[in-house]
Amino acid sequence: MVATASYYTDPRYRAYPGSGYDGVVRVSVSGYYGTGVLLADGRAVLTAAHLLAGTDGAAGVHFETVAGLESIAAGGASLHPAYDPLSVDNDLALLWLESSAPLGAERYSLYRGGDELGREFDFVGYGTPGTGMDGVLDSYAGDPLRLLARNRFEADGAELKAALGDFMGWAPDAGLQLIADFDSGRIGNDALGLLLSIQDPGLAEDEGLLTPGDSGGPAFLEGQLAGLASYTASLSRGVIAPDLDAELNSTFGELGAWQRLSAQQQWLDQSMRAGYPAAPASPEEVRELVVEGDDGTTYAYFLLRFTGVRQDPEQWLSVDYATRDGLARAGEDYLAVSGTLILYPGETQAVIPVEIVGDTVSEVDEMFYLDVCNPVGGSFGEGVARLTAVRTILDDDGWWA
Repeated sequence: MVATASYYTDPRYRAYPGSGYDGVVRVSVSGYYGTGVLLADGRAVLTAAHLLAGTDGAAGVHFETVAGLESIAAGGASLHPAYDPLSVDNDLALLWLESSAPLGAERYSLYRGGDELGREFDFVGYGTPGTGMDGVLDSYAGDPLRLLARNRFEADGAELKAALGDFMGWAPDAGLQLIADFDSGRIGNDALGLLLSIQDPGLAEDEGLLTPGDSGGPAFLEGQLAGLASYTASLSRGVIAPDLDAELNSTFGELGAWQRLSAQQQWLDQSMRAGYPAAPASPEEVRELVVEGDDGTTYAYFLLRFTGVRQDPEQWLSVDYATRDGLARAGEDYLAVSGTLILYPGETQAVIPVEIVGDTVSEVDEMFYLDVCNPVGGSFGEGVARLTAVRTILDDDGWWA
């Protein structure tokens, strides 16, 4: 990752442990590495498909938290079935951890809005450091650094192709790729200003761009996952040449592309649901009592079922949900979750997993709640604004008198 200043010496650009980005991980595959991000379920890591394409899917996932470094093997990988290396569309893959992620690693939910264009975003990754003037620092030989920068989503990949035609050698489908340029503050390096008439002087020293190693790294809007780093490009059209040095090395005037995750939520949601271990498939299989365990995390499941009739078979149904403390405390006994659950066409039910924190401390059995509200496409019944379910965590570490 490069910026206007030197990333590896300036602490403003380091995503240190405890900074809120400990769920951003380094992914090692076949002698090279990229970046990934831990999803809300604590078991799935999202990364770029091009890191895994042509491999057996074996990967190591390396966490950097306040507790130190921890590596966990991936027990499998799922590439997006429509991944297209020619258009670089759907450049997404899921890695399934063989054991639960560290408790200190943030779990991130999806940004589901469609208003990414024009908005500033934070992005994090393990790309090689450098500067906008000099590009990637080829001489850097230190340990991989987790770095942080900002930029602004300014264009859709298909919009860029429509404007450049044959000057752009690949053709993204509409709505799948978010494009940002690397601005120096000078009109001559404002790539999207010159190529698409989207003028933007940039974010001064906060602005950055992707470098090798950032592939699969997350872009955040409102603390949620909005994009996934995919590639950089140096584009020109005739005499219009915004790249500072006309080399693909992440200098001012180049472009970066992120996969648009709001367009991928169905594949992500359904893939994660298919990977939950021992998830209930019917109300009879739901367990309201969950054994705590001694370490790591296990799942407590809540099953949401729609029993009404869709007016349109293609309609998406949704509810918002959030956990709430009882005697059990979030962060100590379970990991809090909140978000939106969507039932896609053909679905009538889905589970919400909550991670239960294992320990060896003797304590009383404790309960926590899940509140469900704001139904869209259906209702809870006349006069009912919220549904609440409870789970009880059974202590297995001793007796209380």
